[in-house]
Amino acid sequence: MSDFTMINCCLILSACLLSSQAVWSQRVRVEPEVTAYPNGSVNLRCQFIDSGTTKLTQVSWMFERVEGDRHNIAVYHPVYGASFPNKDFEGRVSFTQGSLENPSIRISKLKMVDAGKYICEYATYPSGNEQGTTTLIMLARPKNSATAVPVQAGSSEVVVARCEAAQGKPEATISWSTGVAGRYNDTAVPESDGTVTVKSEYRMIPTPAENGKEITCVVNQRTQNEPNSFPLKLVVQYPPTVTIEGYDSNWYMGRTDVVLTCQADANPAPTEVTWRAASGQLPPSVQVDQNRLLVKKVDETVNTTFVCEVKNSLGSGKKELVVMVIDQPLPPQASATTGAVVGGIIAAIIILCLIGAGVAMYHKRRRSMENGEGPPKHKPPPPMKSGSSTEMLNKPQDKTTTITETQPLSNNEASYYETNSAEPVTDLDDDNNGPPANGNTPTVWDSSGQPPEKDSITGETLPPYEPADVTNTVYSNIAREESFVSKSMIV
Repeated sequence: MSDFTMINCCLILSACLLSSQAVWSQRVRVEPEVTAYPNGSVNLRCQFIDSGTTKLTQVSWMFERVEGDRHNIAVYHPVYGASFPNKDFEGRVSFTQGSLENPSIRISKLKMVDAGKYICEYATYPSGNEQGTTTLIMLARPKNSATAVPVQAGSSEVVVARCEAAQGKPEATISWSTGVAGRYNDTAVPESDGTVTVKSEYRMIPTPAENGKEITCVVNQRTQNEPNSFPLKLVVQYPPTVTIEGYDSNWYMGRTDVVLTCQADANPAPTEVTWRAASGQLPPSVQVDQNRLLVKKVDETVNTTFVCEVKNSLGSGKKELVVMVIDQPLPPQASATTGAVVGGIIAAIIILCLIGAGVAMYHKRRRSMENGEGPPKHKPPPPMKSGSSTEMLNKPQDKTTTITETQPLSNNEASYYETNSAEPVTDLDDDNNGPPANGNTPTVWDSSGQPPEKDSITGETLPPYEPADVTNTVYSNIAREESFVSKSMIV
């Protein structure tokens, strides 16, 4: 037989052995993975399926914490019974039924170090050993906590809150929820029992404005049904900031029972409040009650500067107030509330008047439209241009004038357009009534009907007057109403 044929035979035999081993291993039924918690218990199931002609001689459970390092923890023999050779599991492991067909075991009082691989192995005849492997995953609920770190206000970044998820498996994740500007960092520390402790710190630049602001630590981990939240309030410490309240600039002579109150914003709380006058001792009419300064009666001694000083464990702060005593009380001023009410009433009246005027105009317009009043509904044609004065002079002497229109005007249009208006009446048209046509100017004729020999104004002698011959003058027979040229006037 050639070498090539021998190599092929060996490969085929090896493949058959591996295939048979795979088929046999499938007959040992186990759970591929189980989870448990420290101080709890777990059942590791094992069963041989369809043994047939295969003879089961013994079953053993082995524990493998590190790859390749196996230790027997439980053995069952149908003749000799059960045996537990490993002292680490002594008193903590037992068979649930104690038979070759179902050699499941139970492990109690679990420890984190019990995590690893557990192999259920059968000794059979004639096939040899067959096995199945279960991986035990130990879970640990972390011990979660969070706290705010008291800090002093400053300009440097410091840790203001801490959060911790201790001894969890798998390791937890930590996040922060807050409206305060800052940042955080996490660290994970493995423990000797296989658990992990995660720590997180929140850092920021603390100012008095951040004192009391809310910040929340949120812990997530596999063993928790929901995230674990820890709401906190930041603690920023700072010395007192002082204000004085109660002075209204109306301290007049004789006024009684006026009070000044010293207010302080500080953390920690103020421990001491002191009132004094800038000039030294307080006036005799002044009484001090902790942070309140009571003036029983205002007089000239109160015309001074009051100083309030507040102290806490971090320092002190003070505030000065200059009091000006006046002779007479200030006139009362209308309150802002009264002004607002009056303004609102006036505004309401104006709005009602505007609404009423609008409604009245609407009804008036509606009645006008119902009565047929208003401008025409269509544009009328323009009127014809009447003849000019030149045309009237040149036309024949006919008193009847005919006007032709392209379209007759309606009654409504006639009321708006008048093509031939009457000639205006002047003083010349009436010889009997009204003042003279010369506007009462003195006549140049004397009573005898002859012109004067001398001018009445200058006194100069006038030239002799010769009357014109008008007997042969011919006048055109033009109607007065048709011409704008008057008859000649004899002077």
